[in-house]
Amino acid sequence: MYAVIRSYAGNGASELFDALGQRHEEIKGLFVRDVKGFVSYTAVQTGPDSGTTVTVCQDQAGAEESSRVAASWVAANIATTGAAPTVSGGSAVAHFTP
Repeated sequence: MYAVIRSYAGNGASELFDALGQRHEEIKGLFVRDVKGFVSYTAVQTGPDSGTTVTVCQDQAGAEESSRVAASWVAANIATTGAAPTVSGGSAVAHFTP
């Protein structure tokens, strides 16, 4: 498995995480439908103007596609966009689900 972490801070982050909380079913549908090998997605608001999302996919190609899907959704749905997120990723060494 491969995970991609996107960290958002500053202008637009609060609006983004408000929208993620309010429209999570829509976003879930995008990832499940459009990202091959999708495993999980989590969004965490870490402060008033910051947050992090974590997407886990079966492979790096899926994780990279999730970043494209996320960027497209943000561009189409968030009026106030700040700096691009800091993006990092890597092979998952442990992943747990109930």
